[in-house]
Amino acid sequence: MTSTEVTTDSEDSGPSGYAAARLRLLQEKAQSGPPRRAALASLTDDWLTALFTAAAEATGVRGAALVAVGGYGRGELSPRSDLDLLLLHDGHADAGAIASLADRIWYPVWDLGLALDHSVRTPAEARKTADEDLKVQLGLLDARPVAGDLGLVAAMRTTILADWRNLAPKRLPALDELCRERAERQGELQFLLEPDLKEARGGLRDATALRAVAASWVADAPREGLAEARRVLLDARDALHLTTGRATDRLALQEQDQVATALGLLDADALLRQVYEAARTVSYATDVTWREVNRVLRARSVRPRLRAMLGGGKAAAPERTPLADGVVEADGEVVLARTARPERDPVLVLRAAAAAAQSELPISRHVVRHLATAARPLPVPWPAEAREELVTLLGAGEATIPVWEALEAEGLITRLLPDWERVHCRPQRNPVHTWTVDRHLVEAAVRASSLTRRVGRPDLLLVAALLHDIGKGWPGDHSVAGEVIARDLAARIGFDQHDVGVIATLVRHHLLLVETATRRDLDDPATVRSVATAVGTTSTLELLHALTEADALATGPAAWSTWRASLVTDLVKRVAAVLAGETPDEPEPAEPGVEQERLAIEALRTGEPVLALHAQTEPANGDGAPEPVGVELLIAVPDRPGVLPAAAGVLALHRLTVRAADLRAVELPTELGECVDVLLLSWRVAAEYGSLPQATRLRADLVRALDGSLDIRSRLAEREAAYPRRRGVKAPPPRVTVAPAGSRLATVIEVRAQDAPGLLHRIGRALEQSAVRVRSAHVSTLGANAVDAFYVTGADGEPLTDVRAAELAQEVQRALS
Repeated sequence: MTSTEVTTDSEDSGPSGYAAARLRLLQEKAQSGPPRRAALASLTDDWLTALFTAAAEATGVRGAALVAVGGYGRGELSPRSDLDLLLLHDGHADAGAIASLADRIWYPVWDLGLALDHSVRTPAEARKTADEDLKVQLGLLDARPVAGDLGLVAAMRTTILADWRNLAPKRLPALDELCRERAERQGELQFLLEPDLKEARGGLRDATALRAVAASWVADAPREGLAEARRVLLDARDALHLTTGRATDRLALQEQDQVATALGLLDADALLRQVYEAARTVSYATDVTWREVNRVLRARSVRPRLRAMLGGGKAAAPERTPLADGVVEADGEVVLARTARPERDPVLVLRAAAAAAQSELPISRHVVRHLATAARPLPVPWPAEAREELVTLLGAGEATIPVWEALEAEGLITRLLPDWERVHCRPQRNPVHTWTVDRHLVEAAVRASSLTRRVGRPDLLLVAALLHDIGKGWPGDHSVAGEVIARDLAARIGFDQHDVGVIATLVRHHLLLVETATRRDLDDPATVRSVATAVGTTSTLELLHALTEADALATGPAAWSTWRASLVTDLVKRVAAVLAGETPDEPEPAEPGVEQERLAIEALRTGEPVLALHAQTEPANGDGAPEPVGVELLIAVPDRPGVLPAAAGVLALHRLTVRAADLRAVELPTELGECVDVLLLSWRVAAEYGSLPQATRLRADLVRALDGSLDIRSRLAEREAAYPRRRGVKAPPPRVTVAPAGSRLATVIEVRAQDAPGLLHRIGRALEQSAVRVRSAHVSTLGANAVDAFYVTGADGEPLTDVRAAELAQEVQRALS
């Protein structure tokens, strides 16, 4: 259906004729994207023109015009977009007649249920309001006449544009500040799992701001790819409007698959990757444009003073300061020296990037574009100088990020590291992750740069940090795939065979330390020996320890803490001892701490549970002031069946979220000389909301749960039924596995599932009903995911057979499904 056909079908200027034609247009699948937005704007123009003409004739008003502003002014109407309209008049008509004219236009729009942003002003009033309100001025920059006195609209547009250009030194910094404040509130579109396509940084608002900057004649945005990026974001918003039937700009998780289908994309990940790519283009253009605006405005303010100092002569050229061979600083940017020859110097790209990062200066966009077209490709393997410049770039800390983004925007990163294309703009659906895969890798290198003094080979640490997740985007375990890719890339970069092997080992085992430390029994010699076997050498262990911390810090706030760091450090010390030739002894019963021993003795004396609650703190990153990180709950209870599910169920009933937990048995002598097991449970918990319950209430409920008078299962089911599930992303099903070679003393059952109230209670019940004994347990929560390990034995105290272990894993999985 063409725009002409739509207009013909809607010759009835009444609401019903327009509504029918509009509906037909939106349902026409063959016409989408820019053609549909333009057709919808044209259709709306025709309808509003008819309304305005009839209203002007009925009221007798002359010297008036209907003006589209904002997105409608640009002809970019999405299915649920507001209509931004200005009724402009010359001020000669009676106020009552103007009010009547407005009513005859606004009410038919409201009758159709369309959102309307409207105003009635004279040109002088429009100019005054624009002068007082930056947002109004931005909307008027896109003013377009719909109907009425075209000369009136043209005169107003000329005035508004002239004011905008004349006031640019004042208005542009205000617009820059407005964009920064919005970015602070809304976040970076290119990294958000549920991005706001309009308001987030790199979204449609920023694209509109770039148009306003161009209209000021102060600077112009990089045009390459910008129009296509705006089209992608607008198309996604159109599909979102049609999918939800609402005027929303937030791409919520539950709508992403439908929006992807509407756009002809494979799945939600393909949609997010396309949106992220567009947002990255807009963000990069934004950075470059505002840098140029500030440079021009700064030069304008300095130039009169320079001319006065020079006696009115010609202003001096910007000073050029050498930074590296072929690289200089000029006017606050890194540019090429006049003698540089990129076509003869393949290392120049990395040398310029490293110099920019080390100097904490932006690299000129024109230089990056020139290098992208003129620089010779590096030979394979790279020469030593190229490898050293890459390491220098990665080791520059935070300054690495904008330089890396500039190279990536022009395709230079994928030219240097071809496998980078797989992780470019790739989303990570795990909410623990803050960044896309590619940005996470750069962030990991940035974090690693602060740890280089802890290792003997900083170059291997930085490159391994850059490559540790390079296997994401390939089928199977990303660590396994990443090892192969990292081996190829490390050889390409020019490392020798030994160093290539170290980097490949670091990538293959980058999760080994944190997973082992938080999910395995470190007192079990088999645990420590397995890590030592995988790592191989003390120097590799040293590197892996630093990489583990850098990776976690670059992931997000939920991935690292003082507690996790202490567990990893403890594991590293034990593994280092094994690698130094020491043989770990068979584990002896762990000695409880002073308070744990007190609680255990009291529990043995009374035969009932004993509890203690303590607030936990850890130093802040900045001023060293302690920050609350949760509450430690210690429980001691004489060993009996059902302790784990009972304790976990009581915590769930009291709305306490378990962040981490540890269970172990200690032997205590009785007065008769016998040894009795007392279970010690150490929980790190936080209240879902409200304040923490008192320890006396928790103890009373635990006693009732253990003697059977409190039916936890029913109580949890009642509460879950009373609170309907919220809409959101569908979590993957739980996965229960037997950890291979986990321990010689017990069978290790690992559970990975979506964290939910009562999860640990259900796991405990399933283990209890399977007639196994939980020797120890290690529970950790990462964002919305629980990863728990349970060391179990049979009634005889021995590890389970392979067949029985597999059956147990299936039983637990069925209980959770």
